[in-house]
Amino acid sequence: MSESRLDLPNIDTTLFQPPDTARLLAPERAGHAPRFLLLYGSLRERSYSRLATEEAARILRALGGETRMFNPSGLPLVDDAPSDHPKVQELHALTQWAEGMVWCSPERHGAMTGLMKTQIDWIPLSVGAVRPTQGKTLAVMQISGGSQSFNAVNQMRVLGRWMRMLTIPNQSSVAKAWQEFDEAGRMKPSAYYDRIVDVMEELMKFTLLTRDAAPYLVDRYSERKESAEALSKRMRQEVI
Repeated sequence: MSESRLDLPNIDTTLFQPPDTARLLAPERAGHAPRFLLLYGSLRERSYSRLATEEAARILRALGGETRMFNPSGLPLVDDAPSDHPKVQELHALTQWAEGMVWCSPERHGAMTGLMKTQIDWIPLSVGAVRPTQGKTLAVMQISGGSQSFNAVNQMRVLGRWMRMLTIPNQSSVAKAWQEFDEAGRMKPSAYYDRIVDVMEELMKFTLLTRDAAPYLVDRYSERKESAEALSKRMRQEVI
């Protein structure tokens, strides 16, 4: 045992593991297209967050990804319906299917919309032993009716960290969104559009880089220790 490890009396040395570069850098690679779930935060007929999300989905598909968008219409408020509500179950299934996510919200009263927060609040941190969002990639985007702002994306970054997601560095904030889309709902050429392309490229790269190593990336000493203690306790009970 090295001198440095001898100076860590609080650590269980049987569970303390140096990084395994083989598991980190050369995991078995999946052959399917990266899977992305996209959420938007407005139910207006001409919802600019939805239109921007549709553009993001088109870019991800062009980059080789598979995309699904969740329609939040009919999703109940959290605690106002049971978790077996059909829309809640649909959202849960899509979350578990996805390897990466895009969250796009309008900024309303200086914050993300309640609809956006409701969708995120319905996503559980854990389902039994499975954490549906842990280790998955996330890109955040926002739409503003006025000048450019970053309040909504900043809030969503906090939530992404809370959900144990890998939120990519780049982000998109579209100002005066009503000027940025044509009558057909397609985004016009602009620096804002180019930024969405940048963000989706980055999301794709981070997803390809991390999706196969995600279980190892989020493997934690504290959880290995907890699991070992639970196993030891169960074994003692079986002996009794």
